Amino acid sequence: MATNNAILGLWAETSIHAGAGSSVDSIDLPIQREGHSNWPCIFGSAVKGALRAKAEQRWGRDNGSVTAVFGPESTGGNAAEHAGALLVGDARLLLLPVRSLTGHFKWVTCPALLKRFIRDARRMAINLPADISLSVAEGEALQQHDKPGALFLEEYNFTVKPADLSQIIPLLTKLSGIAEQELQNQLVIIDDNAFSFLSQYATPVNAHIAIDNKNKVVRKGALWYEETLPPETVLYITLSAHKVRDTKFTDSQELADKQAQAVLKSITETLFNEAPYLQVGGNETVGMGWCRINGFTGV
Repeated sequence: MATNNAILGLWAETSIHAGAGSSVDSIDLPIQREGHSNWPCIFGSAVKGALRAKAEQRWGRDNGSVTAVFGPESTGGNAAEHAGALLVGDARLLLLPVRSLTGHFKWVTCPALLKRFIRDARRMAINLPADISLSVAEGEALQQHDKPGALFLEEYNFTVKPADLSQIIPLLTKLSGIAEQELQNQLVIIDDNAFSFLSQYATPVNAHIAIDNKNKVVRKGALWYEETLPPETVLYITLSAHKVRDTKFTDSQELADKQAQAVLKSITETLFNEAPYLQVGGNETVGMGWCRINGFTGV
């Protein structure tokens, strides 16, 4: 079956809480993480739900194009009629903002994340430069032509190693929308093991309470701890579009005629042409989960 593909970058402008639904140690509400690596992520089901909510807000909940692209609603008992035409992957981590005691925060990544991004892009038939081969020793931090010296991320000390990241930075700029100069100043690549530790323990955990409005004190037992991904986090999602499976559901002749190409365009262009933002995760009413959308389109 012919497909059209894209990769969309999500640059978090507010904190994100995509909850895992179960407590971990002292954290009552942890974020979603990959099972094998423990890297933060947002599961594809949550991303697809956010895209559908955006489409319903933009096009109308009863618009047939929503059903054609995302499939019938499960609550109506029609989910078994046909699948949606859009395949949505997990939001995978690419850049994690980490506090730096030696200056402004840094966007931190590691070779394993960059290599996986390249593999995902190739799977989506998106043309990228040749292999990006990086070797980072334990305790080192690669920065774009920076001077050797000490770099502190959280309380951990790294030795700066100047490196040529000229192939990587333009890719990350196009995917995230971050200015190239900012990435040149703030991008840091550390070894996989060090990144794994920071991605597990450098995410914010905030205490929440509920106030008794009458007595103006904390309600008994109303204290919980919630983990979030910080603002400035960069993730990406893969999208694959098939032809509309049942054209009777679509109100758009373009979707019915051009099929996979039109399905993908309805998301990558039409859905975000007025406001390139997507809200993912919980706590929308307190301003969380807002991401700016950028990306690549494949074939």
